[in-house]
Amino acid sequence: MSSLALDAAAQDLLFREAHTANAFADEPVSDEQMQALYDLIKFAPTAFNQSPMRIVLVRTEEARERLVAHMSEGNQAKTRTAPLVAVLAADNEFHEELPQLFPAFPQAKDAFFSERPVRERSAALNASLQAGYFILGVRALGLAAGPMTGFDAAGIQKEFLDGDHTPLMVVNIGKPGTEAYRPRSPRLAYDEVVSVV
Repeated sequence: MSSLALDAAAQDLLFREAHTANAFADEPVSDEQMQALYDLIKFAPTAFNQSPMRIVLVRTEEARERLVAHMSEGNQAKTRTAPLVAVLAADNEFHEELPQLFPAFPQAKDAFFSERPVRERSAALNASLQAGYFILGVRALGLAAGPMTGFDAAGIQKEFLDGDHTPLMVVNIGKPGTEAYRPRSPRLAYDEVVSVV
């Protein structure tokens, strides 16, 4: 008997049967789907509810080519052909939103995050956490995600963001296509990663 609250189908959809996709079917991903994704993952936790992840959805062919130019060679073709591509970034000025997002202690903005290096570390950690939620959200839509970190970060920042936003990853999104998946790689066993003290 499983101690998980999720039924087996949901476990498979989100984890066991989910893979990083490398090829996608020619079926669009709608704005409504992305809104539904965000409306789900926005409830997942971050420190002080800071929610520093920002998303740039790359839809136009012109923007797609600008993005592809900054991807590593092995990531260019799949980024060019995915139905939708998201650039996930950390907002290093997230603290400006804290009085609204963390009303229990609005002074957190100045008490903890007045210095830029502190914000950058916190934004990177918490936006990366949100990126994991984002990938699960894509899977919850019944779609596949292809997250990648092989890119010229400075180029993507200049092309799509600004000096206050640090690119974390690029995620290809869509229905998996023919031969979308490589064989699943091994995972470490529970007793290889968990210590009980």
